[in-house]
Amino acid sequence: MKTPVIPLGLLLIAGAANANDEVVVIASGALPKVDLPTLQRLYTGRIVSVGQQAATPLNLSAGDPLRKRFLEGVLGQTEEQYTGYWLVRRYVGKGAPPQEFATVDEMLRQLASTPGAVAYVPVSKVPSGANIIYRAGGK
Repeated sequence: MKTPVIPLGLLLIAGAANANDEVVVIASGALPKVDLPTLQRLYTGRIVSVGQQAATPLNLSAGDPLRKRFLEGVLGQTEEQYTGYWLVRRYVGKGAPPQEFATVDEMLRQLASTPGAVAYVPVSKVPSGANIIYRAGGK
């Protein structure tokens, strides 16, 4: 019995396509589109609502490649800076970091069941009819 062999080049191309996938921020409910500073304030706990509606940011677990792209490309922070920021913020009683999820699919399930939830996903994972509130270019 022959075992199928997938050429390494095809695997690398597939991985590169996912790595370059545009990051899209989606929200449950009728949250309005946001600009970059608003999104940054939301994910750093400086605001808790957008357009008079409560907003709950959702995050992927530390070490996830998409989280790294989001932190660096949208928030302008490394994983260490973001974690440190939230350690200090929690210590001084200024809130808790966004809830974390192990996978994009888990985060999407939470998004669907939480009014005002906000999540970042690769454009290839955006559910049909999703409320896209921000687009970050692919890297």
